[in-house]
Amino acid sequence: MTYVILGILIVLSIVLGSPSIKGRIGEGSVNILLNRLDKEQYRVLNDVYISKSDGKTAQIDHVVVSPYGIFVVETKNYKGWITGGETSQYWTQIIYQRKENLYNPIKQNYGHIKALKVLLHDYADIPYISIVTFSSRADLKVQVTSHVIYTPQILSTIKKYDKQVISLEDVSKIYELIKDANIQDKDSKKAHVVNIKQDVKEKGLKVKNDVCPWCNSGLVERKGQYGSFRGCSNYPKCRFTVKG
Repeated sequence: MTYVILGILIVLSIVLGSPSIKGRIGEGSVNILLNRLDKEQYRVLNDVYISKSDGKTAQIDHVVVSPYGIFVVETKNYKGWITGGETSQYWTQIIYQRKENLYNPIKQNYGHIKALKVLLHDYADIPYISIVTFSSRADLKVQVTSHVIYTPQILSTIKKYDKQVISLEDVSKIYELIKDANIQDKDSKKAHVVNIKQDVKEKGLKVKNDVCPWCNSGLVERKGQYGSFRGCSNYPKCRFTVKG
């Protein structure tokens, strides 16, 4: 019996440690909080897949349509120190002496907003508010002006916006447009994951070979106040940077 329990614990630790499961846990926490919003004022959509102009898909963790704007929420469930800047291509997760790069979630979320703007082209003047949430297991040390917050702060951040800019009628119409555009097909969702992995692999190979993944110029060694880094040789036209 002891070995059975030990085996179950090992399997659980592996499953719960996988990035996809950790991501789902983080999204679930935000789901619970967003469900507390006034349903007459805020219409919530979770795990939204919409087509982009290049034929690929954008996967958006949460969209909140309200009279005060459209809140686009990207959820991260990382732990450790999280460092990075507003325009950095990658941020860094630091756990003791180990460092891992993660794609800048602000840039990731702006890609989601861009896809929504294409879908909602008839509502060109509505404001979009980007919010990136991290679990309380993270220690945020980022230099940003956008909303990069801890998960428990999500409701207070949304409620900071109290000026009505969208009618309740249009809130309902926008909600239905996004809902109708949401891709439910499992094969399309799998293709989205494959495309993301391929994009990350291609960008990683370019960086490894000292090629800028943004403009294909060379990468050069530079030093800043936070240590050495590699930056695009085409600076200031291109501001790509990567640690190390």
